[in-house]
Amino acid sequence: MNDVTLGADVSAERLASLKQLTMVTYILYALSAFVGLTAIVAIIINYVKREETAGTIYESHFTWQIRTFWFSLLWAVVGFVTLVVGVGFVVLAADSIWVIYRIVKGFLNWNDGKPMPVKA
Repeated sequence: MNDVTLGADVSAERLASLKQLTMVTYILYALSAFVGLTAIVAIIINYVKREETAGTIYESHFTWQIRTFWFSLLWAVVGFVTLVVGVGFVVLAADSIWVIYRIVKGFLNWNDGKPMPVKA
């Protein structure tokens, strides 16, 4: 695996720590399907440690995770609100599939030492 940094001042030890932290947040997001509170822990970690990831490939992973959280929450709210008219189940199912996709894609890129797409 080739972990590329954008900033030359990031030590190998610091990069390894950020890599591990990124894996932990992906696991927390994945576990949120069973224990919803783990996503709250993960988003807090994302925001608290986001500045430390600047200039590394893990910055893109943190941005990916943060966007996944907020868009998923938005669609979950829309899904619950529209349960009354019967469309909510479809919205919630689509949201769940999308979150699984985002977690799997992020984890695979993390495992390969690749950054996440900027515009995704």
